[in-house]
Amino acid sequence: MNIAAVQRRTLAVLSVAQITGGVGVAVGTALSSLVVAKLSGSVAISGLAGTSSVLGAALLALPTAGAANRGGRRAGLALAYACAVLGCLVALLAIATRVWPLLLVGLVLFGGGSAGNLASRYSATDLSAPGHSARHLAWVVWAATIGSVTGPNLAEPAEHLGRRLGLAPDAGPFALSLLAFALALAVVLVALRPDPLLLARATSPGSPAPGSPAASAQTPTPTPTPATARSRSRGGLRAGWRALRESPVASRALVAIAVAHTAMVSVMSMTPVHLDHDGAGYRTIGVVLSVHIAGMFVLSPVVGWLADRIGRTRVLVLGMGVLLAAALLAGGAGPHDIGRVTAGLGLLGVGWSCGLIAGSAMLTEAVPLERRPAVQGLSDLLMNVCGAGGTIVAGLIVSGLSYGTLGTATAVMVTVTAAWLALTTRPARTA
Repeated sequence: MNIAAVQRRTLAVLSVAQITGGVGVAVGTALSSLVVAKLSGSVAISGLAGTSSVLGAALLALPTAGAANRGGRRAGLALAYACAVLGCLVALLAIATRVWPLLLVGLVLFGGGSAGNLASRYSATDLSAPGHSARHLAWVVWAATIGSVTGPNLAEPAEHLGRRLGLAPDAGPFALSLLAFALALAVVLVALRPDPLLLARATSPGSPAPGSPAASAQTPTPTPTPATARSRSRGGLRAGWRALRESPVASRALVAIAVAHTAMVSVMSMTPVHLDHDGAGYRTIGVVLSVHIAGMFVLSPVVGWLADRIGRTRVLVLGMGVLLAAALLAGGAGPHDIGRVTAGLGLLGVGWSCGLIAGSAMLTEAVPLERRPAVQGLSDLLMNVCGAGGTIVAGLIVSGLSYGTLGTATAVMVTVTAAWLALTTRPARTA
């Protein structure tokens, strides 16, 4: 079997699923807080919309990883996107019946879309050749750009479509999200064959490669099946924690991912509030956030190439440096210095990209193949929990102190992390 050809097909399939899944996430989240506010009559409660979807992504990270560990990447991604489809159905029912707590429940399940998109990046590394995992992972992350940028712009047309179909007001975006997640689910189930994780396990050292003389001499020929995955897997969640304890490199990567994500979400979530208080309009805020999203995804192939070229740790430290510059630039901006805030948010996205891509590649390569899904699930869980916690703490800092103080606190956090990464990474000794 030509593994390189299978990997190219896998990357194409994952990219398509990432695009459609990204559209589903972006369309649904664009108006979720507004819909919750209308149904509940409370602006304070509307903030729970974002919290619910992030919480759902965190809660579904481990089940997604567990399903992948038992039955392959196809099973894990299918579970995540199926939960997202169910979440959209619950959201449509909640809007039709005007029951806002039910909508929050639907948004928790809706978080499966984010969980699936995050898990897709790890699926891209299972069959990567040595020294190429970061760039393969980065290409799948880059594909999310299309969905993330296109999604919010489809919210208004989706609402008009929903009205023509006779749906309840504000239900259109969730109907479109449902279709997008259903398409992502179908793509994964139909086209992600052979399963990259099962094939990687079947062809890993210790298993004869399909088509080789050693494989032909055996009866029957080893094939990547769910049963093979179960027999080769050495436990689930416990194995993941054990792998982290046994691998300082994996632990460093996980911390770097969590810190980069926390820094990005904390500053990004409070920037619209800060700009609104300074009198900026929705159009200006939208431009700033668009630059931020571009920073997150557009340069990801370059980041992946750098991580493979100069090393994961160096890119992680570079990313922390970019996050430091972003926090100081945005946090130190004057009341009407939109250009400086925009530049800061763009750098914030680039720093996050460095942390996610280099950290994910580093984490994947630092643990045995059979334990990777569990460790990767723990990574996504921790990342989302830290992101949710970061938004809460950021809100308290900005309301009690200032946006500038948030920038300073973020700068301190990423500086300490960069120093720790640099000091705990020992250069390889030459023989």
